[in-house]
Amino acid sequence: MEYDKTLNLPQTEFPMRGNLPKMEPSVLEFWEKENIYTHIQKANAGKAKFILHDGPPYANGNIHLGTTLNKILKDIIIKYKSMNGFDAPYIPGWDTHGLPIEIQAIKNLKIDRSTVDVVDFRNQCADYARKFVDVQKSSFKRLGVRGDWENPYLTLNPEFEAAQIGVFGEMAEKGYIYKGLKPVYWCSDCETALAEAEVEYQNKKSASIFVKFPVKDSKKLFDIKNTYVLIWTTTPWTLPANVAISLHPNFTYVLARVGEEKYLVAKELIDSVAEECHFFVDEIMMEFQGADLEYMVCENPLLNRDSLVIVGEHVTIDAGTGCVHTAPGHGADDFIACQKYKLPIISPVNNKGIFTEEGQQFAGMSTQGANKAIIQQLEDNGLLLKTSMIEHQYPHCWRCKKPIIYRATEQWFVSIDGFRKIALEAIQNDVVWIPAWGKERIHSMIADRGDWCISRQRKWGVPIPIFYCSKCNEAIITHETIAKLQDIFKIEGSNAWYAREVSELMPLEFKCPKCGNQHFTRESDIMDVWFDSGSSHAAVLDINPQLAFPADLYLEGSDQHRGWFNSSLCTAIATKGKAPYKSVLTHGYVVDNRGRKQSKSLGNGIDPLAVIQKMGADILRLWVASSDYRKDIACGDDILKQMTETYRKLRNTSRFLLSCIPDFNPVKDEIVYADLCEIDQWALLRLNGLIDKVTTAYENYDFHIVYHGIHNFCVVDLSSIYLDIIKDRLYCSATESKERKSAQTAIYEIIYNMNLLLVPILAYTTEEIWNYLPSKEKKQISVQLAAWPKVQLAYQNNQLAEKWDSLISIREDVAKILEVARQNKIIGNSLEAKIVFYASGKTKKLLEDEFNNLPTYLIVSQVSVEDFDKAPDATAEITAELKILALTADGQKCERCWNYSVFVGQDSEHPTLCQRCLGVINNNS
Repeated sequence: MEYDKTLNLPQTEFPMRGNLPKMEPSVLEFWEKENIYTHIQKANAGKAKFILHDGPPYANGNIHLGTTLNKILKDIIIKYKSMNGFDAPYIPGWDTHGLPIEIQAIKNLKIDRSTVDVVDFRNQCADYARKFVDVQKSSFKRLGVRGDWENPYLTLNPEFEAAQIGVFGEMAEKGYIYKGLKPVYWCSDCETALAEAEVEYQNKKSASIFVKFPVKDSKKLFDIKNTYVLIWTTTPWTLPANVAISLHPNFTYVLARVGEEKYLVAKELIDSVAEECHFFVDEIMMEFQGADLEYMVCENPLLNRDSLVIVGEHVTIDAGTGCVHTAPGHGADDFIACQKYKLPIISPVNNKGIFTEEGQQFAGMSTQGANKAIIQQLEDNGLLLKTSMIEHQYPHCWRCKKPIIYRATEQWFVSIDGFRKIALEAIQNDVVWIPAWGKERIHSMIADRGDWCISRQRKWGVPIPIFYCSKCNEAIITHETIAKLQDIFKIEGSNAWYAREVSELMPLEFKCPKCGNQHFTRESDIMDVWFDSGSSHAAVLDINPQLAFPADLYLEGSDQHRGWFNSSLCTAIATKGKAPYKSVLTHGYVVDNRGRKQSKSLGNGIDPLAVIQKMGADILRLWVASSDYRKDIACGDDILKQMTETYRKLRNTSRFLLSCIPDFNPVKDEIVYADLCEIDQWALLRLNGLIDKVTTAYENYDFHIVYHGIHNFCVVDLSSIYLDIIKDRLYCSATESKERKSAQTAIYEIIYNMNLLLVPILAYTTEEIWNYLPSKEKKQISVQLAAWPKVQLAYQNNQLAEKWDSLISIREDVAKILEVARQNKIIGNSLEAKIVFYASGKTKKLLEDEFNNLPTYLIVSQVSVEDFDKAPDATAEITAELKILALTADGQKCERCWNYSVFVGQDSEHPTLCQRCLGVINNNS
């Protein structure tokens, strides 16, 4: 479809003056007024689909440079694909549930979530999330990102929530969902379980202690008097939950006499332990294999409880003593090891990280507070061998940034083993990972991943759709219960789970399949937000008629290998047996000039909105395109200043090209390719190469190659060569002359196509240029509706390319000779020069064939070509076939073209003009 409307930009004396912060809002207003997104979707309807599925950013604050990078990368791809023959819809989305929003709602609205009505509280959270959806939406639009902004997907939308519990129900029906007691990451500050993807590692100072566990029963292997198994731990607070000591079955352990005491330690570590704990080993009394010591019994050094010696492959000798304090209520490896021995799972810490009565003398203490009391009691009991403080990497909550604990609680899990093999095969065979290392990264994450803890002890999220029989406590989730809930959620949203009576949520006359009871309670936990966003393939791709499953591309930061890429893969494989994406493209973090990740806590972040206000969104878009974004990307004032300089070069080149064609009408003035001047054919040949290179780069998502390719084309091919050469023809030839129209034909093709190549990157500037470009046919309303440039086979001429490679090489040699002549005061401006070539062979033939054009190509006033052996001794030898001499030009300077000519002064009426300029003046008069 074609349009005759034009962009209403403020006119200046001449277009393209710059000032992006002032110009861009006018363009954005135009896009919105004309609903350009809808125009493009209508124009591309019926074409092959390209689906880039938007990973939803979190709706709890302003955008930052990382989200800016992500959205611009997506927009570059979408704009390229839509111009290059694809129906490429872009449906933006937002992640709107979860703890950060809940916390902000509590803080900002001063809500006590324990007393406020749960539905009222959830509505307050929803309002907060929607507020920041609107804030971020406005910012993304200002970045020039095109999308269906009026119809985004939100994870709080009723239809999304209904689809999500459908995914949960299908996974439960296949046996992938279960409830179990096991240690999980737990944030005492947020009072909820966390998944692996919600944990980040930071430095933490911890107490490091070596503790003596008295031996009660050595299986008669040695005398137990004054005999101890040494353990090392950095979590003293977990000792009240100790039920075992783990040894490696294949390690060698020694019984070392130290004064009156005997210590059991791994043989390879005894020397380092002795050095660390400042004791001297008097004698190695005995050696054992770890397996020989299994079922020995020690005493818990704090409580009246046995600590069984067990064996396990998880024990290492990287640090410590090789004898591992084992508390199955506070460690994943510990839990697995103790299950084999049917040892009790003791977890004497509540949701807030406070010791319960099960913690005996430490009841009421926080885990951190208990550390001091435990260390003191160990010392009082004579069982503390060494204490110190160490700094080490420790898991922290990604939301509140506080250290987490491991805590055994009953939670809902997804069994990854149920579909792990299929997921790994999909990673290996069905998905293209860009860059390639992404495959190995996510493969190892899925291969090594434990079961996924999906329950959260909060209120703002999608409830886990499980009922419990009030009589036998059977957990109930069936096809019928999920279908009923989906019908309700589609209309009322998940608030219905809390607003309705349980009986209203259940199918009519439903009975417990185990005992026949008809009274039920409901689960109080909500789902992990990664389950929310990870279900988007079902809640968005399957439902939105513009989209399709699987998506062609997911594009997010490298952290999403353990986040959205991972959760999406798991839910899709579990329910459909297929990956939700055909390709996955990963970008790095935004870092400062010192390589540190930009963050609020470090105070090194750059506000993209401030950059837009000062420099313009196109500067940020150019920064994104210039970066090798698959690695971490630096951004700072110096880099943005460099982007401004590059932008100025691109803009000024475009502005100059436009200034050359104000009187050019491509319909009636265009010269056919065969009749173009040879240098104009060469320029189109170079344009052809640029189109080919840039298109390939866009296809491969190598946007920095696009950036450098177009920039180099402007700086080298155009400014340094082509435009430098044709200025004389443009300015001095007759207005309607064929040679001038030839140059304008090439210039029009260059600016038209170069502008299209830049559309995905410089969204605003290319729209402005489009406004001033003449057109061969009825003009599209927006440059974004124009078709992608194609390589023209007619422009491909290898012979011409080789010839001009030689001419350009000669031109570069001449430039060096002219610079020497300028330094020697022989000339000033290059037009004051006459170049004498002393040549032979192919070089001489080339120069003679191009003799009439050489002054123009070299930007000198005169040229002569002589035999190679006639060159004076002082002539510079360039090759075995060429010497070059620079002399002062003959004649006088033409007032109009500034060339020197012996003709100047011969015409009485125009004594200051050369013969060519005189002819132009006479023809125009």
